[in-house]
Amino acid sequence: MSDTPFEQIFPLGPSNDAYAQYFTGRSFNAPIVDGAVPVANISFEPSCRNNWHIHHGEAGGGDQILLCTAGSGWFQAEGEEPISMVPGTAIRVPAGTKHWHGAKVDSWFSHLAFLTPGEGVRNEWLEPVTDEYYASLPPHGETPSAS
Repeated sequence: MSDTPFEQIFPLGPSNDAYAQYFTGRSFNAPIVDGAVPVANISFEPSCRNNWHIHHGEAGGGDQILLCTAGSGWFQAEGEEPISMVPGTAIRVPAGTKHWHGAKVDSWFSHLAFLTPGEGVRNEWLEPVTDEYYASLPPHGETPSAS
């Protein structure tokens, strides 16, 4: 595989092996900023997605901001319709929100991930997004309409 499988402005980074157990498919992690508000460029190969998960935190911590920088992907909060993410899409995920995000079936996807600092900030990893559910999403990324 090439070091740059698709055009993006941030580095791809190494394979995200430390969190591979929480992903279906392969992802890559390139830390961009290390400090009070860590920022990482997370890239997903086509069809890769992370498990449902929750970011916990108190005293203002645990909110996640996702900013799509390349490719095309999905974000979904529990009980809500999936949102199509393309470069420039920004999503705030309040602490305590069960959600998942990942690439569309036919596209690489990268987003910057910001996690607000606070007390007790941690991730709770949950069940995978099933293959059956993921396969039901529109293949080219249009947001599903409510039925």
